[in-house]
Amino acid sequence: MSLIQIENVYKEYGIGDSKVHAIQGIDLEISEGEFIVILGKSGSGKSTLLSLIGGLEQPSSGEIIYKENKLSGMTEDELTILRRSEIGIIFQHFFLMDAMTALDNVELPLLIAGVPRADRREWALETLDMVSLKDRAAHYPNELSGGERQRVGIARAFVNKAALIIADEPTGDLDSKKGEEIIDLLHDLLKGGKQFPSLDWSPTIIMVTHDVGMLRSGMRVITISDGRIIQDKAFTGNYEEFDPHGDPSKIVGQTYGTE
Repeated sequence: MSLIQIENVYKEYGIGDSKVHAIQGIDLEISEGEFIVILGKSGSGKSTLLSLIGGLEQPSSGEIIYKENKLSGMTEDELTILRRSEIGIIFQHFFLMDAMTALDNVELPLLIAGVPRADRREWALETLDMVSLKDRAAHYPNELSGGERQRVGIARAFVNKAALIIADEPTGDLDSKKGEEIIDLLHDLLKGGKQFPSLDWSPTIIMVTHDVGMLRSGMRVITISDGRIIQDKAFTGNYEEFDPHGDPSKIVGQTYGTE
């Protein structure tokens, strides 16, 4: 079932000679339960596209439709409610509250949503357990490693059972080993099943990265260059089929808009 439809979307910044065309005529349909990777070099437009999908910015033209609702037709208050109830965000720099424990950080979206305290504690502990950090619930961010802090960030994004999880370079502040562990965790969380019995819903994950080493089997990879989609293809294990720099000579297989 379709979760998001993007119809002829453009995003521009600035005016006159200083105008920047960040996104140029993107059409895209995203289904429920997909793990999508938006791949591209710095300045390609991938983070802008993620912000548009998450309702953090509005397109200059075109439409983004979430569950049959046009984001352009929503008030700022309605967009805020949508982001709080439907979208979980995983940040590159974690953005945890230093004065709060791991458990309190994970509880925060539930607190904002008005969930009763007893339920908040239970749900937050379950979610920390899913990311193997239940035993670190009482620790503060400065007592956790970088990988552990990002796991707390993931738990915070998942705790309210968001339909859409967006992640902007979630491994950018981690070394390669810890980064791969985080990607494997996200991949496993989306699969759910016996390993994560508490995950009784199927979120859609959209992740931005410039690192092809973060790709995993079953991910749908959308490569962006100069604000345009140049490749839309499932990853089946061959890293050489993808080029984050958007070099057409290195793109293998189906490209966007072709069979």
